[in-house]
Amino acid sequence: MPESQPDGEENRKPLLPPKAGRKLAIFMAPLLFVAAAVAGYGHYTDPGPLPETKAFVIPRGNNATVTKALQDDGILSPTWSSGAFFRLSAFLTHRDGQIHAAELQFPARASVAHVLEILRHGKPVSHQLTVPEGLTALKIADILRKAPFLTGDVPQIVEGSVLPQTIAYVRGAARQSMVDRLKRMMDAQVQSIWDKRDVEALDGLIQNPQDLVTLASLIERETAVPTERPMVARVFLNRLKLGMRLQTDPSVIYGLSEGLGTLDRPLTHDDLQVPGPYNTYLETGLPPGPICSPGKTSLEAAAHPAEGKALYFVATGEGGHSFSETLQEQDRNIRAYREKIPVVPQ
Repeated sequence: MPESQPDGEENRKPLLPPKAGRKLAIFMAPLLFVAAAVAGYGHYTDPGPLPETKAFVIPRGNNATVTKALQDDGILSPTWSSGAFFRLSAFLTHRDGQIHAAELQFPARASVAHVLEILRHGKPVSHQLTVPEGLTALKIADILRKAPFLTGDVPQIVEGSVLPQTIAYVRGAARQSMVDRLKRMMDAQVQSIWDKRDVEALDGLIQNPQDLVTLASLIERETAVPTERPMVARVFLNRLKLGMRLQTDPSVIYGLSEGLGTLDRPLTHDDLQVPGPYNTYLETGLPPGPICSPGKTSLEAAAHPAEGKALYFVATGEGGHSFSETLQEQDRNIRAYREKIPVVPQ
């Protein structure tokens, strides 16, 4: 047998000169990429690794950035060949549309084909913001401040200027834009109701849309029973017409709480003697502005009050109110209320 060649220096020489080796590597890289992709082509519509439906944030960037995010989130397999196949698939189908950066929802076991469809045409995940009826501007601002995925600071909100409503938004929406939307909705709602108001029933006492919102805000805070609101409106209008003070507790509380709209204690007799523009036990007429954001039902009640001569109302202790035309009737109703709900000494 011929002797084996000694393990000399000549046997460790590269098969190609260094420059030729680098050129070959550069030439082979795209071919290897294509080969890896072609090898996985049969998996284009096969189920992917995502175990359950989830929403993920797709970052801005090139295909490599998006691919890495998809692999990190478990939507794609973490292997190099899987990433290469996805990038080539995106390139070969680029005429189907642009890939978008957004928060998107992917179903469990989404295939590469389905993932690309979602990236190009899927609707961003929708979040909801709810502003309940009867909240003050300060409390609405707090809701906006705590709402997830919004950006920017909460702008100053004028009392009664935003509509209580549930609206949808996408991740990254600005808080300013949310307030602007709610203001436009309120403006449209108020103008529509104002245009259709019962002019005769209002008797010149409510002279502009701002007065209407102010009256509606008092109605909103006085009763949670929608069917009572036109009657509450009538009581306030009757008192305004006679020059009587409105004597509405929610307005007093609004002033005492500096716009918060709630106190951490019951309202006392002494509170009713504290001077201020919102103290309707001391001041005549409407307060200087709304005390909350009223809902549509209260706005409609302010624009279309009930008929009648009632001047008083008091809680029944059962969720509603008793209405009366005379002070004697009011006193009887108050006694009936106190029999059900004993007054705690202050």
